[in-house]
Amino acid sequence: MTILSLAKDVAKSHLKLSNPWHLLATGFGSGLSPWMPGTVGSLAAIPFWWLMTFLPLQIYSLLVMLGISLGVYLCHRTAKDMGVHDHGSIVWDEFIGMWITLMALPVNEWPWVAAGFVIFRVLDIWKPWPIRWFDRNVHGGMGIMVDDIIAGIIAAGVLWSLGHYWPL
Repeated sequence: MTILSLAKDVAKSHLKLSNPWHLLATGFGSGLSPWMPGTVGSLAAIPFWWLMTFLPLQIYSLLVMLGISLGVYLCHRTAKDMGVHDHGSIVWDEFIGMWITLMALPVNEWPWVAAGFVIFRVLDIWKPWPIRWFDRNVHGGMGIMVDDIIAGIIAAGVLWSLGHYWPL
């Protein structure tokens, strides 16, 4: 067992899903996946997005803004409790990034949802400029959230452009 894996195990031991902040920060436990927790968290965000599509756009947007505000606090609090700045199990930021991305669907159909998912994940993993700059220079709860917010905005722009100029 390496020191890094031991540190990750210790951080996870401080995580309590009975704590509502930890439960939300881990995307209702989806971030605890041993395999690609950010990807699993992004997938777990889709059923919640689908429920939100039944709301008027103004309410959907308000929920995303509320999710961002709440996320800054709960991600900061959970990271502090775990003793790790941006532990992989914290995936609330992926939920928000996916919800922002999927706001730009040209048509509410599953191929477009899949395209949005792939675009968002590529940007979130690759972290091209300006996403990388924010990831490295903003700290705390906002630092955990901001790179996924920006990735979601860029992914939404790409998705909208694809739908507008190159319909599937």
